[in-house]
Amino acid sequence: MSTSEPALAVELSGITKRFPGVVANSDVNVAVRTGTVHALVGENGAGKSTLMKILYGMQRPDEGTISIDGSPTDLTTPADAIAVGIGMVHQHFMLADNLTVLENVVLGDEPRSGGGIDFKAARTKIKDISARYGLGVEPDRLVDELGVGERQRVEILKVLFRGARILILDEPTAVLVPQEVDELFGNLRELKSEGLTILFISHKLDEVLSVADDITVMRRGTTVASVSPGEVTARQLAELMVGSALPVPELRESTVTETPVLEVEGLTVTSPDGRAVLDAMSFTIHAGEVLGIAGVEGNGQAELVEALMGIRPLQSGRIMLQDKDITKLSTRKRRDAGVGYVPEDRHRQGVLLEATLWENRILGHQTRAPSARGLLLNRAGARADTERIVEEYDVRTPSIDVAAASLSGGNQQKLIVGREMSGDPVLLIASHPTRGVDVGAQAAIWEQIRKARAEHLAVLLISADLDELIGMSDSLAVILRGKLVASYDPTAVTPEELGSAMTGAGDGGPHD
Repeated sequence: MSTSEPALAVELSGITKRFPGVVANSDVNVAVRTGTVHALVGENGAGKSTLMKILYGMQRPDEGTISIDGSPTDLTTPADAIAVGIGMVHQHFMLADNLTVLENVVLGDEPRSGGGIDFKAARTKIKDISARYGLGVEPDRLVDELGVGERQRVEILKVLFRGARILILDEPTAVLVPQEVDELFGNLRELKSEGLTILFISHKLDEVLSVADDITVMRRGTTVASVSPGEVTARQLAELMVGSALPVPELRESTVTETPVLEVEGLTVTSPDGRAVLDAMSFTIHAGEVLGIAGVEGNGQAELVEALMGIRPLQSGRIMLQDKDITKLSTRKRRDAGVGYVPEDRHRQGVLLEATLWENRILGHQTRAPSARGLLLNRAGARADTERIVEEYDVRTPSIDVAAASLSGGNQQKLIVGREMSGDPVLLIASHPTRGVDVGAQAAIWEQIRKARAEHLAVLLISADLDELIGMSDSLAVILRGKLVASYDPTAVTPEELGSAMTGAGDGGPHD
């Protein structure tokens, strides 16, 4: 390194990490310049998460060295990482809703004065950091009152409060609407201008190209390229990541028919305190039609899905499936009537992580062939069908006898989609089907939705990815505070218009 070159903020050399039966990282090399945004991209299972856990002291490498600011460093715990100025903002926020911003920020790092916590000093420090980096964080607000973008800024402030000069951001835009993404990128530029270094992990290649100074690409556990954003297009980046061209969400020719499959009339659901979380909602989805629903999280999407699945009781309203009233049917009977379901949270509602893949194939389908023969479970049938799903949906796994927990998120999701499509459903409820999955898995899931639609399946698609919603929907509706407030033609709407309607800033009128 020449004397004019400043020391690298982070240098990972020859990092290798093995787990039983799998090499997660193999000879990984990453060089991060001080005061830059360095993006790390790759498919799920490419080894990004393992690498970041190693850098944050959560796991130890079997081989290789880590240097911080030019000095070789041994990171055995997150406390070691924090001590050398590394902070991590996880994809799933780690804030306590019932505490204030101030209390969340100081938790575990309480400034002391005499025998107690020095809240005055902490408040001053939070305000200083917030002002310096343009974060707009108010120390005395309850976290419960904050939107997703604001919570993320609190997480960033929390690591800055601990003295972090190197920030790891794991999928930071996964839950943000376009306006919040713009705000976050403004914050990152501010942090960078103050000399901070940011490691940005993302699947969203257009975002990476707009915010990163340098990009490292990982594939199958190792680093395959280091590029500058000016040298590559999103398509070329995707080719480096997966060895094939970048998939785009698009439906191609229309398959919408006149036959109604799901008819929802006056659906009203109230919370325990009597507030309407779904307010007299009505819509129809026809055979061969994908209805996309856009909305900021927490506006009734989860309650709508639970009401349709029979998990949540209705205050009033009616649900018809193929001219049959299913309003009072149990969840199992709805599934038997032909409702497939890809849940929002795959770990809590989609798979049993400790169960094998073939056991997970049976979940929700235990009364029907091939998982059942009469009143008994059919193990051989379930195993054979799991092999088919693994093959057809490209679920990357050593065998169907491994636990679902050993699969990457994208492969878990492909298994769930394969299972839900294998019961020949007439309606598929897909809630965030590609959240947190890589471009390869995304392409596979989009292709399966297209295929199902061509076979005249009705699809309800709920997603936070506006490009996915616009590209994969035949019709689009916006949900705000439990009501459908606007409908749009996906071929004529922009993500910005949708984002505006989602936050209540749009004109709210129909745009069919």
